[in-house]
Amino acid sequence: MRLSPLVLAALLAAGPVAAQPASTAEMPVRGAPTSLAPLAKRLLPAVVNISTSQAVQARANRPDAPEMPQLPPGSPFEEFFREFFNRQRPGGPGEGQPGPQRPRRATSLGSGFIVDAGGIVVTNNHVIEGADEINVILQDNTTLRAKLLGTDPRTDIAVLKVESDKPLPAVAFGDSDTAQVGDWVMAIGNPFGLGGTVTLGIVSARGRDIRQGLYDDFIQTDAAINRGNSGGPLFNMDGQVVGINTAIYSPTGGSIGIGFSIPSNLARNIVAQLEGGGKVRRGWLGVNIQQVTDEIAESLGLTGGARGALVARAQDDGPAFKSGIKNGDVILKFNGQDVKEMRSLPRIVADTPVGRPAPVLVWRDGKEVTVNVTVGELPGEQQVAAAESRTGPQAARPIELSGLGLHVAPLNNELRDRFSLKPEQKGVVIMEVAPGSAAAERELRPGDVIAEVQQERVNTPSEVQARLEALRKQNRPTALFLIETPQGQRFVPLSLKSRESGKPG
Repeated sequence: MRLSPLVLAALLAAGPVAAQPASTAEMPVRGAPTSLAPLAKRLLPAVVNISTSQAVQARANRPDAPEMPQLPPGSPFEEFFREFFNRQRPGGPGEGQPGPQRPRRATSLGSGFIVDAGGIVVTNNHVIEGADEINVILQDNTTLRAKLLGTDPRTDIAVLKVESDKPLPAVAFGDSDTAQVGDWVMAIGNPFGLGGTVTLGIVSARGRDIRQGLYDDFIQTDAAINRGNSGGPLFNMDGQVVGINTAIYSPTGGSIGIGFSIPSNLARNIVAQLEGGGKVRRGWLGVNIQQVTDEIAESLGLTGGARGALVARAQDDGPAFKSGIKNGDVILKFNGQDVKEMRSLPRIVADTPVGRPAPVLVWRDGKEVTVNVTVGELPGEQQVAAAESRTGPQAARPIELSGLGLHVAPLNNELRDRFSLKPEQKGVVIMEVAPGSAAAERELRPGDVIAEVQQERVNTPSEVQARLEALRKQNRPTALFLIETPQGQRFVPLSLKSRESGKPG
């Protein structure tokens, strides 16, 4: 909650609050600076406007085709250009039938910042994507033609180069890991084409996943960020760049205090690679992973609760498989860094230099095991693991797995055809899922294939039953199934306790 100056003054006049816990009373609080003017004055020259344009071919049968600069909504020039281009459009006021169409120039605006006095500029990939001309406009309105050095769509980063007859003002990346929730931050950019604009806020949250990509790890801030701010810097109070402003959440298109920035520690390595060679090389492990839930942790006897990333599949041609990482391993540490949850692993691996050996701490068979992996290079396209083995045993009647709400059968050619399974698929196919059962709640469906039970391969229903009975004799509360579907593999924990009695059944 933010306090008005009057409320804050009243609280200060009231003196210290009595009976405060020692841990809270002794906690230092860093106030906002009296004025941000000196900091803003120092940083503004290094923040630039990005103007791009591209040829757009208008068509006579598409009067709504783009024909005017794509100015941000609310720009003071939007209405002027709309009226002008409507008058010039073939078939518009004062004209006869549409005539031959000519290519027109579509323009857009964004932000960026200089990180090297020699003319290296950082912005968002989506700011310059598709452009055939890019201009960088400095604070003094000097316009410099920019050359695109490279882009990385996965993280939405682009690096430009401009030539100048004098050194340009530049800013430096800071350590985004030190930016804590509640720290003051300042955004500078080009909202709605208005030019250098400064806004102030705090770090609202860390590690935000906004479904933009595999490496989402955004800093959330309430510093006002609007259209045109994309690619601009987010500064800490030391004047270091801790983020690249990239996205906002807004039902209206304007700022509502929820903006997202790429952390500098993620961006720094990407920028260096794009500047050096125009291409990003990322580390690759070659595994399909899923989140470790409390039930999965219990099934595996994982101490310390749900943590790490569960390997659903080690791809046959991947570095993990070649180094001995197995399906069902839980990766707890990679190259000395804790894997606190599933989605942190891809970022850690991606930042690891290609070709470098890395120790991987995994949980396997009830104990920690260290495996040394030589990190590969992430392929351009998703790797598809090679299928393995031969067809499974032939026909038998479906049988019920007691207490699980499942009827299963061994694979045969008829079932492969019915459920569109590959010839090399092996395991036990699910024929029926009882409504309201634990299996139904886990979204198991007919046609799904049980490949493993408690990390042991199964090929017949009798093997599945034997594994379940062994687990019940050990008083294990859950069984961990490896399920294969057309969408991929996933581990599914199923309770071995009867819903009616609460006892194993």
